[in-house]
Amino acid sequence: MKLAEALILRADAQKHVAQLRQRLTRSARVQEGEQPPEDPQELLAELEATTRELVRLIQQINHTNSITPFQEAMLSDALATRDVLRLKRGSYEGLINAATISQDRYMRSELRFVSTVNVAELQQTIDQLSRDYRELDAQIQALNWATDLIES
Repeated sequence: MKLAEALILRADAQKHVAQLRQRLTRSARVQEGEQPPEDPQELLAELEATTRELVRLIQQINHTNSITPFQEAMLSDALATRDVLRLKRGSYEGLINAATISQDRYMRSELRFVSTVNVAELQQTIDQLSRDYRELDAQIQALNWATDLIES
């Protein structure tokens, strides 16, 4: 199995766990004399099986990422860099949003707010972070489809 396939299975398992959680919540309590829409014990058994599979997949993915070479480092290092690029981009976007909130002033006596940052420069930074993220992500995705999952 390729690493990319394992990542898809992991995402599916995570979605399934979230769905099971919702189904368990709906079946956790009923009016006296009524039956739950689904048997909570069966749902719990399915949750246990799915989470065991999820743990196995995550361990295999993490192991594969930690020993797969990527440029001058390991794939896990590239993933960390990609995650930080996304985090930085989001922070810059939040700053731009805060700096550019429009305000309606109806009277001259109302407070006027001004931006304390250069929005144009920040937007250029966001554009560069976005470009770096896309390029790195494309390289990671290509490697994911070329790398066999280590199933130990």
